[in-house]
Amino acid sequence: MNEFPLEIVTPTKLVDEGMVEYVRCPGLDGSFGVMAHHRSAIIALGIGEIKVTQNKKDHYLATSGGFVEITKEKVQLLVETVERSDEIDSNRAKDSMSRAKMRKEEKTGALDQSRMDISIARAVNRLKVSQR
Repeated sequence: MNEFPLEIVTPTKLVDEGMVEYVRCPGLDGSFGVMAHHRSAIIALGIGEIKVTQNKKDHYLATSGGFVEITKEKVQLLVETVERSDEIDSNRAKDSMSRAKMRKEEKTGALDQSRMDISIARAVNRLKVSQR
């Protein structure tokens, strides 16, 4: 059997993706892939694109980070947010990026600058994934 169950858990919802062949996730040290019979692990996720291969077709999701838990039974993505590429409002993402860039130029404190960098990264990721 070259498939495994994939669940995506956010603070507000549980998404059962069903049986999948492959998942590529944005790790903090770079992307990594998971296939059936992968060694058990818990890995931190960063802002990025999740690629899911199911029934030999790929679909993409945007996430703002979290963790993946890989066990013999299933793979669970425990993420702050997740959006399918076809659900992303690219105009809203563009507006978010513009607002974050404008706030960054206001030269507020270092903490606020860091938050704006994260906001920009999230918006850029959402725009990228929406093009899939």
